[in-house]
Amino acid sequence: TTDGTASERSDYLTAIGTLRFAGGETSKTITVFIVNDSYGEIPESFNVTLSDPVGGTLGAPSIVTVTINSDESVDGPNPVRDASFDTDFFVRQHYVDFFNREADADGLNFWKNQIDECTNQECRDLRKINVSAAFFLSIEFQQTGYLVYKAYQASFNFGETLKLRDFLPDTQEIGRGVVIGQPGAEAQLEANKQNFFNDFVQRPAFLAAYPTTMSAAQFVDQLNSNTYDPRNTGSGGALTQSQRDDLVVQLSANPASPMLRASVLRTVSENGLFSARQNNKAFVLMQYFGYLRRNPNDIPDADFAGYNFWLGKLNQFDGNFINAEMVKSFLVSVEYIQRFGP
Repeated sequence: TTDGTASERSDYLTAIGTLRFAGGETSKTITVFIVNDSYGEIPESFNVTLSDPVGGTLGAPSIVTVTINSDESVDGPNPVRDASFDTDFFVRQHYVDFFNREADADGLNFWKNQIDECTNQECRDLRKINVSAAFFLSIEFQQTGYLVYKAYQASFNFGETLKLRDFLPDTQEIGRGVVIGQPGAEAQLEANKQNFFNDFVQRPAFLAAYPTTMSAAQFVDQLNSNTYDPRNTGSGGALTQSQRDDLVVQLSANPASPMLRASVLRTVSENGLFSARQNNKAFVLMQYFGYLRRNPNDIPDADFAGYNFWLGKLNQFDGNFINAEMVKSFLVSVEYIQRFGP
Protein backbone atom coordinates (compact mmCIF):
# COMPACT_ATOMS: atom_id res chain seq x y z
CA THR A 1 0.00 0.00 0.00
CA THR A 2 1.06 3.59 -0.61
CA ASP A 3 -0.45 6.92 0.33
CA GLY A 4 -2.69 8.84 -1.98
CA THR A 5 -4.47 11.60 -0.12
CA ALA A 6 -4.83 9.26 2.89
CA SER A 7 -1.97 8.82 5.37
CA GLU A 8 -0.63 5.44 6.48
CA ARG A 9 -0.04 6.92 9.93
CA SER A 10 -3.60 7.97 10.68
CA ASP A 11 -6.08 6.86 8.00
CA TYR A 12 -5.12 3.25 7.28
CA LEU A 13 -2.43 0.78 8.30
CA THR A 14 0.33 -0.13 5.90
CA ALA A 15 0.04 -3.59 4.37
CA ILE A 16 3.16 -5.09 2.75
CA GLY A 17 3.72 -8.73 1.97
CA THR A 18 3.76 -11.62 -0.44
CA LEU A 19 0.74 -13.36 -1.95
CA ARG A 20 1.44 -17.05 -2.63
CA PHE A 21 -0.82 -18.86 -5.07
CA ALA A 22 -1.01 -22.64 -5.03
CA GLY A 23 -1.64 -24.53 -8.25
CA GLY A 24 -5.14 -23.81 -9.48
CA GLU A 25 -5.73 -20.83 -7.19
CA THR A 26 -7.04 -17.77 -8.98
CA SER A 27 -7.75 -15.30 -6.19
CA LYS A 28 -6.43 -14.13 -2.84
CA THR A 29 -7.75 -11.75 -0.20
CA ILE A 30 -5.63 -9.12 1.53
CA THR A 31 -6.63 -7.08 4.56
CA VAL A 32 -5.94 -3.38 4.98
CA PHE A 33 -7.09 -1.94 8.29
CA ILE A 34 -8.85 1.42 8.23
CA VAL A 35 -8.48 3.76 11.21
CA ASN A 36 -11.98 4.77 12.30
CA ASP A 37 -10.96 8.26 13.38
CA SER A 38 -13.37 11.00 14.40
CA TYR A 39 -12.33 13.62 11.88
CA GLY A 40 -15.00 14.98 9.56
CA GLU A 41 -13.08 14.66 6.30
CA ILE A 42 -13.59 14.61 2.58
CA PRO A 43 -13.00 11.23 0.87
CA GLU A 44 -9.33 10.17 0.99
CA SER A 45 -7.52 7.48 -0.95
CA PHE A 46 -4.60 5.06 -0.88
CA ASN A 47 -3.18 2.67 -3.45
CA VAL A 48 -2.81 -1.10 -3.45
CA THR A 49 -0.12 -2.33 -5.84
CA LEU A 50 0.78 -5.84 -6.98
CA SER A 51 4.37 -6.16 -8.22
CA ASP A 52 7.34 -8.47 -8.78
CA PRO A 53 5.51 -11.66 -9.85
CA VAL A 54 7.46 -14.92 -9.75
CA GLY A 55 6.39 -17.85 -11.90
CA GLY A 56 3.57 -15.91 -13.52
CA THR A 57 2.50 -12.58 -14.93
CA LEU A 58 0.32 -9.79 -13.62
CA GLY A 59 -2.87 -8.94 -15.41
CA ALA A 60 -4.46 -5.52 -15.51
CA PRO A 61 -5.02 -3.64 -13.36
CA SER A 62 -2.06 -4.23 -11.04
CA ILE A 63 -2.76 -1.01 -9.12
CA VAL A 64 -6.08 -0.04 -7.58
CA THR A 65 -7.10 3.06 -5.67
CA VAL A 66 -9.14 2.60 -2.50
CA THR A 67 -11.30 5.47 -1.28
CA ILE A 68 -12.07 5.99 2.41
CA ASN A 69 -15.35 7.77 3.08
CA SER A 70 -15.64 9.43 6.48
CA ASP A 71 -18.47 8.47 8.82
CA GLU A 72 -18.52 12.03 10.14
CA SER A 73 -19.42 15.23 8.34
CA VAL A 74 -17.89 17.29 11.16
CA ASP A 75 -15.19 16.51 13.70
CA GLY A 76 -16.38 14.29 16.52
CA PRO A 77 -14.99 13.49 19.98
CA ASN A 78 -11.53 11.91 20.02
CA PRO A 79 -11.81 8.26 21.19
CA VAL A 80 -8.46 8.27 23.05
CA ARG A 81 -8.84 11.54 24.98
CA ASP A 82 -9.91 11.16 28.62
CA ALA A 83 -13.12 13.15 28.23
CA SER A 84 -14.37 10.99 25.36
CA PHE A 85 -12.34 7.81 25.89
CA ASP A 86 -13.71 4.77 24.05
CA THR A 87 -12.37 1.54 25.56
CA ASP A 88 -13.55 -0.58 22.64
CA PHE A 89 -11.71 1.66 20.16
CA PHE A 90 -8.57 1.83 22.30
CA VAL A 91 -8.19 -1.92 22.70
CA ARG A 92 -9.16 -2.78 19.12
CA GLN A 93 -6.60 -0.29 17.81
CA HIS A 94 -3.87 -1.99 19.85
CA TYR A 95 -4.69 -5.30 18.19
CA VAL A 96 -4.25 -3.88 14.71
CA ASP A 97 -1.25 -1.70 15.64
CA PHE A 98 0.72 -4.43 17.43
CA PHE A 99 -0.73 -7.77 16.26
CA ASN A 100 -1.77 -6.77 12.73
CA ARG A 101 -5.16 -8.41 13.20
CA GLU A 102 -8.65 -7.78 14.43
CA ALA A 103 -9.30 -8.50 18.08
CA ASP A 104 -10.74 -11.88 18.99
CA ALA A 105 -13.86 -11.56 21.13
CA ASP A 106 -12.36 -13.10 24.27
CA GLY A 107 -9.24 -10.96 24.12
CA LEU A 108 -11.16 -7.78 23.39
CA ASN A 109 -13.52 -8.33 26.30
CA PHE A 110 -10.71 -9.24 28.70
CA TRP A 111 -8.63 -6.12 28.02
CA LYS A 112 -11.66 -3.83 27.93
CA ASN A 113 -12.73 -5.13 31.32
CA GLN A 114 -9.29 -4.39 32.76
CA ILE A 115 -10.01 -0.71 32.14
CA ASP A 116 -13.79 -0.55 32.52
CA GLU A 117 -13.85 -2.17 35.96
CA CYS A 118 -12.06 0.88 37.37
CA THR A 119 -14.17 3.26 39.43
CA ASN A 120 -11.90 6.32 39.32
CA GLN A 121 -9.68 8.14 36.83
CA GLU A 122 -6.42 7.26 38.57
CA CYS A 123 -7.19 3.56 38.22
CA ARG A 124 -8.23 3.99 34.57
CA ASP A 125 -5.05 5.87 33.72
CA LEU A 126 -2.86 3.16 35.24
CA ARG A 127 -4.86 0.35 33.63
CA LYS A 128 -4.62 1.98 30.20
CA ILE A 129 -0.84 1.99 30.55
CA ASN A 130 -0.73 -1.62 31.73
CA VAL A 131 -3.09 -2.83 29.03
CA SER A 132 -1.12 -1.00 26.38
CA ALA A 133 2.24 -2.36 27.54
CA ALA A 134 0.77 -5.86 27.73
CA PHE A 135 0.60 -6.00 23.95
CA PHE A 136 4.38 -5.69 23.64
CA LEU A 137 4.94 -8.10 26.53
CA SER A 138 2.41 -10.66 25.28
CA ILE A 139 3.43 -14.10 24.05
CA GLU A 140 1.91 -13.24 20.67
CA PHE A 141 4.07 -10.19 20.09
CA GLN A 142 7.18 -11.71 21.66
CA GLN A 143 6.90 -14.63 19.24
CA THR A 144 6.15 -12.48 16.19
CA GLY A 145 7.22 -8.84 16.13
CA TYR A 146 9.98 -9.14 18.72
CA LEU A 147 11.35 -12.26 17.04
CA VAL A 148 11.52 -10.38 13.74
CA TYR A 149 13.38 -7.53 15.45
CA LYS A 150 15.88 -9.99 16.94
CA ALA A 151 16.45 -11.70 13.59
CA TYR A 152 17.43 -8.34 12.08
CA GLN A 153 19.58 -7.48 15.09
CA ALA A 154 21.43 -10.80 15.08
CA SER A 155 21.96 -10.56 11.34
CA PHE A 156 22.74 -6.89 10.78
CA ASN A 157 23.09 -5.14 14.16
CA PHE A 158 20.39 -2.68 13.05
CA GLY A 159 19.02 -1.81 16.49
CA GLU A 160 16.91 1.34 16.34
CA THR A 161 17.80 1.91 12.66
CA LEU A 162 15.55 -0.99 11.62
CA LYS A 163 12.95 0.51 9.29
CA LEU A 164 9.22 0.17 9.89
CA ARG A 165 8.65 -0.81 6.26
CA ASP A 166 11.14 -3.68 6.64
CA PHE A 167 9.73 -4.75 10.00
CA LEU A 168 6.05 -4.69 9.02
CA PRO A 169 5.90 -7.24 6.18
CA ASP A 170 7.87 -9.81 8.15
CA THR A 171 5.78 -9.25 11.27
CA GLN A 172 2.58 -9.51 9.26
CA GLU A 173 3.79 -12.74 7.66
CA ILE A 174 5.01 -14.43 10.85
CA GLY A 175 1.78 -13.59 12.67
CA ARG A 176 -0.61 -14.44 9.85
CA GLY A 177 -3.45 -16.64 11.07
CA VAL A 178 -2.10 -16.77 14.63
CA VAL A 179 -4.37 -16.08 17.62
CA ILE A 180 -2.57 -17.32 20.73
CA GLY A 181 -4.83 -19.50 22.85
CA GLN A 182 -7.03 -20.64 19.99
CA PRO A 183 -6.86 -24.14 18.44
CA GLY A 184 -4.11 -24.53 15.86
CA ALA A 185 -2.28 -21.36 16.86
CA GLU A 186 0.95 -23.07 17.89
CA ALA A 187 1.15 -25.14 14.70
CA GLN A 188 0.43 -22.10 12.54
CA LEU A 189 3.02 -20.02 14.37
CA GLU A 190 5.65 -22.74 13.99
CA ALA A 191 4.97 -23.02 10.26
CA ASN A 192 5.16 -19.24 9.91
CA LYS A 193 8.47 -19.10 11.80
CA GLN A 194 10.00 -21.78 9.61
CA ASN A 195 8.88 -19.98 6.45
CA PHE A 196 10.17 -16.65 7.73
CA PHE A 197 13.67 -17.86 8.62
CA ASN A 198 14.00 -20.00 5.49
CA ASP A 199 13.12 -16.98 3.38
CA PHE A 200 15.20 -14.52 5.42
CA VAL A 201 18.53 -16.30 4.91
CA GLN A 202 18.02 -16.38 1.14
CA ARG A 203 17.44 -12.66 0.69
CA PRO A 204 20.09 -10.68 -1.21
CA ALA A 205 20.90 -8.48 1.81
CA PHE A 206 21.53 -11.50 4.00
CA LEU A 207 23.61 -13.30 1.37
CA ALA A 208 25.68 -10.15 0.87
CA ALA A 209 26.50 -10.09 4.58
CA TYR A 210 26.76 -13.88 4.93
CA PRO A 211 28.03 -15.30 1.61
CA THR A 212 27.70 -19.04 1.17
CA THR A 213 31.50 -19.28 1.11
CA MET A 214 31.63 -18.58 4.86
CA SER A 215 32.65 -21.43 7.11
CA ALA A 216 30.28 -22.65 9.79
CA ALA A 217 32.39 -21.01 12.49
CA GLN A 218 32.51 -17.69 10.65
CA PHE A 219 28.73 -17.72 10.18
CA VAL A 220 27.94 -18.47 13.82
CA ASP A 221 30.54 -16.07 15.18
CA GLN A 222 29.32 -13.19 13.03
CA LEU A 223 25.74 -13.67 14.22
CA ASN A 224 26.90 -14.01 17.82
CA SER A 225 28.92 -10.80 17.59
CA ASN A 226 25.65 -8.88 17.16
CA THR A 227 24.10 -10.30 20.34
CA TYR A 228 26.20 -8.19 22.72
CA ASP A 229 24.67 -6.29 25.63
CA PRO A 230 23.89 -2.77 24.29
CA ARG A 231 24.48 -1.37 27.79
CA ASN A 232 27.96 -2.93 27.79
CA THR A 233 29.29 -3.22 24.24
CA GLY A 234 32.33 -5.13 25.44
CA SER A 235 30.19 -7.89 26.94
CA GLY A 236 30.66 -10.33 24.06
CA GLY A 237 28.03 -12.46 22.39
CA ALA A 238 25.07 -14.01 24.17
CA LEU A 239 25.94 -17.60 23.25
CA THR A 240 27.88 -19.67 25.73
CA GLN A 241 30.93 -21.48 24.36
CA SER A 242 28.98 -24.73 24.40
CA GLN A 243 26.01 -23.19 22.55
CA ARG A 244 28.33 -21.64 19.99
CA ASP A 245 30.19 -24.90 19.40
CA ASP A 246 26.95 -26.89 19.04
CA LEU A 247 25.73 -24.52 16.33
CA VAL A 248 29.05 -24.73 14.49
CA VAL A 249 28.82 -28.53 14.50
CA GLN A 250 25.20 -28.35 13.31
CA LEU A 251 26.08 -26.06 10.40
CA SER A 252 29.32 -27.84 9.47
CA ALA A 253 27.39 -30.56 7.67
CA ASN A 254 26.77 -28.01 4.90
CA PRO A 255 27.61 -24.36 5.73
CA ALA A 256 25.84 -23.10 2.60
CA SER A 257 22.56 -24.93 3.29
CA PRO A 258 19.65 -22.44 3.55
CA MET A 259 17.79 -24.80 5.87
CA LEU A 260 20.73 -25.19 8.26
CA ARG A 261 21.51 -21.48 8.15
CA ALA A 262 17.87 -20.69 8.93
CA SER A 263 17.93 -23.07 11.89
CA VAL A 264 21.10 -21.48 13.28
CA LEU A 265 19.76 -17.94 12.86
CA ARG A 266 16.52 -18.91 14.56
CA THR A 267 18.37 -20.48 17.49
CA VAL A 268 20.46 -17.35 17.95
CA SER A 269 17.40 -15.09 17.61
CA GLU A 270 15.50 -17.06 20.25
CA ASN A 271 18.41 -17.19 22.71
CA GLY A 272 17.21 -16.16 26.18
CA LEU A 273 20.12 -13.93 27.12
CA PHE A 274 20.02 -12.19 23.75
CA SER A 275 16.29 -11.58 24.21
CA ALA A 276 16.83 -10.07 27.65
CA ARG A 277 19.64 -7.85 26.39
CA GLN A 278 17.59 -6.39 23.56
CA ASN A 279 14.28 -6.02 25.42
CA ASN A 280 14.57 -2.34 26.32
CA LYS A 281 15.82 -1.25 22.90
CA ALA A 282 13.01 -3.12 21.17
CA PHE A 283 10.41 -1.86 23.66
CA VAL A 284 11.28 1.76 22.87
CA LEU A 285 11.38 1.14 19.11
CA MET A 286 7.92 -0.44 19.24
CA GLN A 287 6.57 2.74 20.85
CA TYR A 288 7.37 4.49 17.59
CA PHE A 289 6.30 1.63 15.33
CA GLY A 290 3.07 0.83 17.18
CA TYR A 291 1.78 4.13 18.56
CA LEU A 292 3.17 6.61 16.05
CA ARG A 293 3.49 4.33 12.98
CA ARG A 294 6.86 5.75 12.00
CA ASN A 295 10.61 5.42 12.41
CA PRO A 296 12.16 7.20 15.42
CA ASN A 297 14.04 9.63 13.17
CA ASP A 298 11.11 10.43 10.86
CA ILE A 299 9.37 13.82 10.90
CA PRO A 300 8.73 15.52 13.31
CA ASP A 301 12.02 14.12 14.65
CA ALA A 302 15.22 14.60 12.68
CA ASP A 303 17.43 12.11 14.51
CA PHE A 304 17.39 9.49 17.27
CA ALA A 305 17.52 11.95 20.17
CA GLY A 306 13.96 11.13 21.25
CA TYR A 307 14.55 7.41 20.99
CA ASN A 308 17.77 7.68 22.98
CA PHE A 309 16.03 9.76 25.65
CA TRP A 310 13.39 7.10 26.25
CA LEU A 311 15.91 4.28 26.09
CA GLY A 312 17.97 6.08 28.72
CA LYS A 313 14.89 6.49 30.93
CA LEU A 314 13.89 2.85 30.55
CA ASN A 315 17.43 1.69 31.33
CA GLN A 316 17.57 4.05 34.31
CA PHE A 317 14.52 2.33 35.78
CA ASP A 318 15.71 -1.18 34.83
CA GLY A 319 12.91 -1.70 32.32
CA ASN A 320 10.10 -0.50 34.60
CA PHE A 321 7.92 1.32 32.05
CA ILE A 322 5.59 2.66 34.77
CA ASN A 323 8.36 4.44 36.67
CA ALA A 324 10.00 5.56 33.43
CA GLU A 325 6.60 6.96 32.34
CA MET A 326 7.41 5.88 28.80
CA VAL A 327 4.18 4.18 27.73
CA LYS A 328 2.15 6.90 29.43
CA SER A 329 4.03 9.63 27.57
CA PHE A 330 3.39 8.07 24.17
CA LEU A 331 -0.29 7.52 24.95
CA VAL A 332 -0.83 11.16 25.93
CA SER A 333 1.39 12.59 23.19
CA VAL A 334 -0.23 14.97 20.73
CA GLU A 335 1.11 12.89 17.85
CA TYR A 336 -0.64 9.73 19.08
CA ILE A 337 -3.88 11.44 20.02
CA GLN A 338 -4.16 13.26 16.70
CA ARG A 339 -4.00 9.99 14.78
CA PHE A 340 -7.60 9.46 15.84
CA GLY A 341 -9.27 12.84 16.11
CA PRO A 342 -9.00 16.48 17.14
